[in-house]
Amino acid sequence: MTAFQEPAYSTVVRSPLNASTLWVVLGLFAVFGAVPAVADDYWLSSIIIPTIVMGLAGIGLNLLQGYTGLVSLGSAAFMSIGAFTTYNLLLRLPFLPLPVVLVVAGLVAAAAGVVFGLPSLRIKGFYLGASTLGAQFFFEWLFTNFGWFSNDSQSLTISAPRLDVFGLDLQSAVGRYYLVAATTVILIALAFAVVKSRVGREFMAIRDMDTAASVIGIRVSQRKLLSFAISSFFLGITGALWAFAYLGTSDAHAFNLDKSFQVLFIVLIGGVATIFGNFLGAAFIILMPILLDRLSLVVDLSLLADQGALANLQRIIFGVIIILLLIKEPDGLSSLARKAIGRLRPSGEKAAG
Repeated sequence: MTAFQEPAYSTVVRSPLNASTLWVVLGLFAVFGAVPAVADDYWLSSIIIPTIVMGLAGIGLNLLQGYTGLVSLGSAAFMSIGAFTTYNLLLRLPFLPLPVVLVVAGLVAAAAGVVFGLPSLRIKGFYLGASTLGAQFFFEWLFTNFGWFSNDSQSLTISAPRLDVFGLDLQSAVGRYYLVAATTVILIALAFAVVKSRVGREFMAIRDMDTAASVIGIRVSQRKLLSFAISSFFLGITGALWAFAYLGTSDAHAFNLDKSFQVLFIVLIGGVATIFGNFLGAAFIILMPILLDRLSLVVDLSLLADQGALANLQRIIFGVIIILLLIKEPDGLSSLARKAIGRLRPSGEKAAG
């Protein structure tokens, strides 16, 4: 009897593992092999890199808002901390390797996240979101008014230092793409590790009902601050990548309130409490304005209005599309993607699932 049971056990357990491993291998091949081989410098520098980086920023906010239920409107502030910390570390401590600098920048942003996450111990919802605006305005003011952070630059801008990892030059579009892709893969693995761990389950318990979570023994205050720290850690590294792997030159105003709302929209459009949905939301945010711009050129609306009015019209259309999308599918693009995949699966596989 045991001899017949053992093969059945191995089939049930190992098959999903092999399938998951296969998808991971295919994904890594696409990211590190197919994309840089097919895409040219324009696509890498102007579309793919910003989409990946903003998707990573969405993960950072989603860990806080989607999984823990804490609202934040200051995501760009922690991105700016990561950017300016990375700049100063590479400038003043040039012997530090870039991966170490990125980790330290994330940790500095995490410390700031804990400080500005303290109001979450007393307030929640809209009031917490309003309080996080303090971080947004404070750090934008700090980096604008104190020249030391920008090495006393007259324009208060920071320029990307030479990007290399252990002697490997990353200045080219492909090199910057590999830097962004490798960092993103590592942070996605970390995000899944957090979500699947006991800490992640406690985050979700706090999101669903923090009073009940406290009753069953979860240290709600500590977990809220930890969520702010992890979220800010992700955002800090994202800010460094945005400033140096994408923009090349930036200042504090590159991380203004508009950027925080952009990250928030990525989470809402991609789907709350999801990891890969953030990249769908980022692709929507990055690609939709480009598509609308191309359509306006094809239709040639210049006879109806000047360029300023056309730009405002594009923003209006973009906003209407977002509203219609959220009305049609409140769970975001990740839910639409799951439904589409479900329709494509064979009926027998659906029944088995």
